[in-house]
This record gives sequence, C-alpha cells and structure tokens, in this order.
Amino acid sequence: MGYALLAGLAAIVVLVSTAIFIGVGNTDAGLDSGSPQARNSAAPASSGNWVGSWSASPVAAEPGTQDGFMDMSIRNVVHTSVGGTGARIRLSNTYGNRPLVISHATLALAAAPSNPTAAAGTMRRLSFGDRESVTIPAGQEITSDAVRLNVPHAADLLVTTYSPEPSGPVSYHPYARQTSYVAQGDRADETSGTAFTQQSPYWRYLTGVDVWSAETEGAVAVLGDSITDGITSSPGANRRWTDFLAERLRTERGAPRYSVLNSGVSGNRVLINGSKYSPNNGPSALERMNRDVLSRTGVRTVVVEMGLNDIIKPPRQRNPDRIVEGLRQIVGQAHARGLRVVGATLTPFGGHRGFRPHLDQVRQQVNEQIREGKVFDAVVDFDAALRDPAHPERLRAAYDSGDHLHPSDNGYRAMAETLDLKLLKGSGPAKL
Repeated sequence: MGYALLAGLAAIVVLVSTAIFIGVGNTDAGLDSGSPQARNSAAPASSGNWVGSWSASPVAAEPGTQDGFMDMSIRNVVHTSVGGTGARIRLSNTYGNRPLVISHATLALAAAPSNPTAAAGTMRRLSFGDRESVTIPAGQEITSDAVRLNVPHAADLLVTTYSPEPSGPVSYHPYARQTSYVAQGDRADETSGTAFTQQSPYWRYLTGVDVWSAETEGAVAVLGDSITDGITSSPGANRRWTDFLAERLRTERGAPRYSVLNSGVSGNRVLINGSKYSPNNGPSALERMNRDVLSRTGVRTVVVEMGLNDIIKPPRQRNPDRIVEGLRQIVGQAHARGLRVVGATLTPFGGHRGFRPHLDQVRQQVNEQIREGKVFDAVVDFDAALRDPAHPERLRAAYDSGDHLHPSDNGYRAMAETLDLKLLKGSGPAKL
C-alpha cells in the first residue's frame, strides 16, 4: 500500500510539473492556447526566446492624412530576416495627434512575394491584451499579443490593420522599397487579396515584427541613413545591404545566429533634427537611438552607418570632431545597455551634386578617427570597399546606383560582404 501511495504521489508531481512547464512555455510566447488560431498552428518551443525579425523606423506624419484611413484596411508587406514558431507585431502612433483606434488586425504569410494574397491556412487574428480592438494614444506604440504561426526565414508577411474612425495623421516610413496595399472597408481577414486594389510605396503604422525562435540568439540593429534605408535598391527585391547581411547570417557556417533589424532613415543625421528642414529626414540619430534601436527586441549588437548627411546637407557640419563626438555619444548610449557597437566609415560621394572638395576633407578626417579605433568597438570599412581605386573620392562604377552617392544592388551586396561577421559577436563593449 505504501509503495502504491508513493507511486501515485510521484505521478501527480510529474503531471503538475508538466502542466507548469507547458504553462510557462505559453506565457513566454504570449500565446492564447484556447484560440482557434493557436489550435491550428504550431506551438513555439518552450526553450526559445523573442527576437526582432523585421523593423522600420517611424519617420513622420504622412502628408494628407489628417483623418487617417477611416474605414479602410492597410495591408503592409514586410520581409523577415529570421523565422520562428510564433509572431507578434508593433504598431506606432508616434506622429499622430489623437488616439488611433485599430479594431481589427491580422497577420499572415504572403502566398507569393509582394502579393496581397495570404497563403492558405496562415491567416491569424491579432489581439492586444486579449482584446481585438486597441486604442493607441498619440505619440505611443503598442505590441500585440502573440500568435502561433510557422514563420519561415526570408518570407513575406502580410500585416493588416483596420481603423473604423478618423484617427489623425498616419505615422509612416516613406521609402519602403516595397509595395503594400490598401482596401476599402474592413478587409483584414480577407485571404484572396482581391479587395486590395490600391498600391502603396509606404509602410504605415507597422514598425516591428518579432518571432519566437529556438534558433536565433539575438538581433543586430543597424542605425543608418538612406544607404541603410536602401533607397536605391531594387523595389520589392529585398536587396538593401541589411538584407544581404541577413542572408549571410542565415547561411554561412559559424556565423552568429542573429537576425537583422533595419533602422535606416533617408536623409537622417547624427547631430541635427532633420525634421526641421524636411519632415521625412526624421529626428537625429542621437534622438531616435532609444526608440529605433535600444527598444527593439533581442538586440545584442549595433551597427552604425551615419554621418555623411551631416556633411552634405545644409546647414553643413564642417567640423569633423563634432560629428565624431556625436558618434561617440551614440556608442555611449549602446554601452549603457551593454551592447557592442560596430561603426562604418563614411562612403565616397564624388560626382554627387553636393560634392565639394573641402566637404570631402571633412569626410576623410572623420574616417581617419574611425579607422584609428577612437570611436567604435570595431570598424567596417565601407569606404575602402566601395571607392574607385583610381578616384577614391568616388564610388566604383559597378557599385554606383547612378547618383554617385547611393550604392547599386551590387554595391549593397559588397557592403554586406565586407563586414566581418565575427565582429558582431565580439567580447563586448570596448573601453574607448
């Protein structure tokens, strides 16, 4: 009898332990195991973690959207850097002037690249604190609850939001290099995509997608300007230099198991709030570092590609030490979070309409200090990788998009190939 009692107690302990383990796994994933979507999809591994797979910086209030997109569905198309077994999204009302109501939001895999049609069986309804409708205050962001969904590496996702009432200016990312879609009425659940007849070159409201992964250890966040934004890359082809970097991290043996988060803003500067001169240039890198980089999920390393706009765009900064000091402040913000920072040299712009020999001297002086190891924990020399050996103030013809400032697809690939992947997972922040 004693043995039977002990055996029974042991069985109860095992059952309770199992229940606790399952419960903890679901809590970490933030998944509602009782929802139809959860039951019809794969559960995330309990030993995994959340990591950012895609991001875009909110840049400005979209012109002409004083009332938002009332009674319309916005279907953003985004491309993952890594996959997982669950997902959640981040929505932004950063540049709104009144509360943004989202009464219906969904997530699905795209049936084909850049296509508004959802892959069969992948449509998931999103909730926010277990409620399908959410109100985001002006100036704020919110993260959805998680859903179970097998998200592949390098896949297009469809994130659809519906707003039933006027919501104020739309927070958007204007240079997406990706076609997204808009439909009249509440079409968030539509899988066929036929109602999404209006195309858009912007990302609206959506600023991040996280995945639950047992494989990916963390994320690389890239703080940059239009070169990181990929403004001259082929539309819809995912050929920004950060896309090529993500491909290397996924496929090369011995590479850190990191995702890549793009925080590039075209026209962005280190020191000056560009919004004062052009709304789409965004706040300075110093101002947006916390919002666009440090707050992202799972960031382990930061790559900084910044400084050229401070030299080129009026009012021009002609003191290289001031730019370097701004870069050091960015590094300081990252170090305060225990993050390693890899910094890039400033790339050539000879032949561009903004080129002046004395401005190029400023660029060279900034690069000299970067190469001497006085600014970052480690250095990637994009200048050396892209410059024309015969005319080092200019981009190589094979890497020039044609404007003599931004790289072509080949140039973006060369940038990604130049970065030593071991630098992304060094010994930690250096004592600069």
